[in-house]
Amino acid sequence: MNEPFDKKVTGSVIRLHPADNVVIAVQNIAAEEPVPSERITSLHHIPAGHKIATVPIAKGDPVRKYSTVIGFAGVDIEPGSLVHTHNIVFRDIDRDYAFAREYEPTDFFPEAERATFRGIVRKDGRVATRNFIGICSTVNCSATVVRKIAEWFTAERLADYPEVDGVVAFSHPLGCGCATTGEAMDQVRRTIAGYIHHVNLAGVLLVGLGCERNQIDDLMTINGLKAGPWLRTFVMQEVGGTRKTVEAGVAAVKEMLPEANKIKRETVDASHLTVGLQCGGSDGFSSITANPALGKAVDILVRHGGTAILSETTEVYGAEHTLTRRAVSTEVGQKLIDRIRWWKDIYAVGHDVQINGVVNPGNQAGGLANILEKSLGSSMKGGTGPLMEVYKYAEKVAESGLVFMDSPGYDPPSVTGQIASGANLIAFTTGRGSMFGSKPAPTIKLASNSEMFKRLEEDMDINCGEMLDGTKSLDEMGQAIFSLMLKTASGKKSKSELLGLGDNEFVVWDIGIMA
Repeated sequence: MNEPFDKKVTGSVIRLHPADNVVIAVQNIAAEEPVPSERITSLHHIPAGHKIATVPIAKGDPVRKYSTVIGFAGVDIEPGSLVHTHNIVFRDIDRDYAFAREYEPTDFFPEAERATFRGIVRKDGRVATRNFIGICSTVNCSATVVRKIAEWFTAERLADYPEVDGVVAFSHPLGCGCATTGEAMDQVRRTIAGYIHHVNLAGVLLVGLGCERNQIDDLMTINGLKAGPWLRTFVMQEVGGTRKTVEAGVAAVKEMLPEANKIKRETVDASHLTVGLQCGGSDGFSSITANPALGKAVDILVRHGGTAILSETTEVYGAEHTLTRRAVSTEVGQKLIDRIRWWKDIYAVGHDVQINGVVNPGNQAGGLANILEKSLGSSMKGGTGPLMEVYKYAEKVAESGLVFMDSPGYDPPSVTGQIASGANLIAFTTGRGSMFGSKPAPTIKLASNSEMFKRLEEDMDINCGEMLDGTKSLDEMGQAIFSLMLKTASGKKSKSELLGLGDNEFVVWDIGIMA
């Protein structure tokens, strides 16, 4: 794949590679409007972010963007035509995975030159970016109780504990009505345990009903968790029901608050930063601005010893060979292909989902024709460095550098898995405008275009559309994103935090069946 676009835009379209047979409209182009840089005239209205053919493309011939095949012409396409879902056909293509062939070790900055942020150093040496108390449910039957416990702790009631960012509930609809053993239950337990052990939680309450299949003792034992001052457990049927469990939970949190408040931020290096990479509501500009700019920031983070978690398996499909070639080993590259094959051959068979070609209506309205085109941009979030490891959903990330965690493309469960894996910050690119937030790890949102950024500025943290406007280069935008990561990790509130988002985005990926 060609290097990301990085030049000043001077006309109405962007040419991303000399070998491409389409260009991208940077603004709305009217029908019969000349496009001088390509010596063509538009035959139709071309919305901003959409593709326009620059040469005749015969039926069955590949459509190329970034010199990469993103589909095939479904009909003969004339120069000046809009190229989109009506005339482009999705078809799987062969890829040379070339495992580890392009692997190059990371050129780390010397430790003395590493970037720093102001983090919260826990007693075990791990570094937090936020300081919450969490209330986790084992099952949907205790979901109301954990929410009522968390809701009791209003801002006014937490006023005497300024170093505590809040009390937050993590409830879900799973934990019973499914097999007691197997990967589906393992995944539920692994996710909850990842939150219980998350560095951004100073204390945790775990609340169960009592008769569910996801028993507290099993969850704790399997994941090596032990009850203590920082982790309290409650079984509603034993405590005495809903009201008594809420009262007991509130009392337990009150006991935790003084100790949780005894923290101070210290200067630590960026190797303690683990960033989950997400995109949602992507558009035709995402692969030109926000995603490659985030990739630049990731390259900087990794050189400083930090970690970035790329996920959304369905949204690297079609571009997975750009990751396997950079894998540290054949084994790591093969792990990624094994996850994709599980999706293709088992999980998504017979379903109208992204990995089978179809992207959502918002993506289509933004100029993306299919999953091949979307993945081309989505994979750019991981930068250009080596792929160091591939993990199951919510599996603890132990390797530094760029890693991959299997997840759906649906943002809430994908981010939930990344946080459970250890992400203490989320970087989220969007072209259409996603209103996403997360706890206990904060989310920063990166807009792909200036029009959307200005319209949704209350929700967007940084405007990557400046690259299209000609006011920032790719390198400058990457550095700006990295600087924002450090500031946010140091305690600067993200836009989603200022809006109070993140209380409803804990969504465990359910791969099981109901009994």
